[in-house]
Order: sequence, then structure tokens, then C-alpha cells
Amino acid sequence: MFYGKLVAGLIGLLVAGPVGLILGLLLGHAFDRGLLKTLHYGSPEQIARTQKSFFDTCFLLLGHVAKADGRVSEKEVAHTEALFRQMGLDAHQRQEAISLFKRGSAAGFDPEPVVAEFLRACHGQRRLRQTLLLFLISLALADHALEPAERAVLGRLAGLLGYSDAQLEQLLNMTRAQEHFHGDRGASGGVQPGTSLKDAYAALGVSEKVDDRALKRAYRKLMSEHHPDKLIARGVPEDMLKVATERAQEIQVAYDMIRKSRGLK
Repeated sequence: MFYGKLVAGLIGLLVAGPVGLILGLLLGHAFDRGLLKTLHYGSPEQIARTQKSFFDTCFLLLGHVAKADGRVSEKEVAHTEALFRQMGLDAHQRQEAISLFKRGSAAGFDPEPVVAEFLRACHGQRRLRQTLLLFLISLALADHALEPAERAVLGRLAGLLGYSDAQLEQLLNMTRAQEHFHGDRGASGGVQPGTSLKDAYAALGVSEKVDDRALKRAYRKLMSEHHPDKLIARGVPEDMLKVATERAQEIQVAYDMIRKSRGLK
């Protein structure tokens, strides 16, 4: 791979002579290395490794979060069972997920090396890190109450994944609000009773005073982050796509509520 060096070197030579040629070659070399790295990360082999790492890490940490307050609640078990059903796991995959969950919930489990290995496998991709964190948040909120011990564990995991406490709090608020838009897309359009416009803005992570342009930008960014093709390309296992993209449906319903209230097309 030498296209970057060739193009940048020629431009440097034309603009600044021999010195420019040298600088151009250096910049082009850096470009070529970055391109090779990108192509390597997107190879089928690398995607398969990332998907396996995501699956393993997700269920290990789900078990760890579920046991944070000392016991795995019935609602957390039901949430995990629903996750299995949504993913359509076969008998082998289900048994593997259960085994990982139990390991993560065991006394003395240390999530730090698990997260470190995941970050190496996914090369620190922000969207993969956030998708994983959202899975953990969803489980922690399964019983509609976040115990101090659960919040502390989430805070630690978020920190290991590169998120500040303020960023975690925003994701928690958005997830709580998005739950108001989870349901059948029938006459209610998926909106839960008692849901307000305030909930819709919170689901998108924006202020009620946001202008139309910024609103659309926030909406498009969230929809892009939950797009199935992009999630697969980044290493989210196909089995988990239905769960991951369900958030996109909730975001869509929330945005539609705001859009109609503002008279936007």
C-alpha cells in the first residue's frame, strides 16, 4: 500500500520542492498505515473475533451487574431470558450465555481484565463500547430501580470503557426515557400511557429548547449509531442486532412525537 506516499509526495514536491517531497512522503506513509489498519479491522476474521469478544464480554458483565446488589432479582432473570429469546439463541449458544452469566455473577469476579481484553479485540471502537454499556444499563434498569450498588458497578464499568460519570448519567436518563416508547406500534404508536413531550426530548438526549436543526442532528446521530449494517460492520453479533436496534424504534417514536408537536415534516 503506497498510494498515500505517492500522492502526498508529489503534492509536497510541487508545492515546496525537495523539502515538501520529504514531508509529503512522511504524511503519506502515516495515511497508508492508517488505511491498512482500517482494512484489517474490517476483515471477516477480525469481525468474527470482535463478535465473539462482544458476546462473551456482554454476558459476563451482565452477570456481574445483576449480582451487584447481592442477588440476581427475578426481573433481572426475566430480562436476561427475554434477551435470549430476542437473540434467538440455539441450545448451545444459550448454554454458553448462561455459563458466562454465572461466571460474571460469581463472588470475586474481576471485570477489569475482561473489559481490557474486549477493548483490545474491538480496538476501542466508541460505538461498540457504547452498545455494550447500553446492554448493561438496560439490565440494571430491568426492575425500574437502580440500587446504589448497581450504580457503583455501572460507574466502574463505564469508567473502564472510557466513559465519565456524567456521560453514564446521561445514558441512564436517555434509557429511562426511551422505555416510555417501548411497546406495540399499534394505535398508541408504541407510546406508554402517561408519556410526555419531556420524556421524548430526554429520550433523544436534548433540551426542550433545542432548535429544529440541532434536534434533527441529534436524531440522525442516534439512528446512525443503531443502524444494523453499521453495528454488524463494527462487530456486534448478528444474534444481538434485534436487541440493539430495538432502541432505534424507540428513538423513532420519540422523535415522531416531537416532530408532530413542532409541525415538522
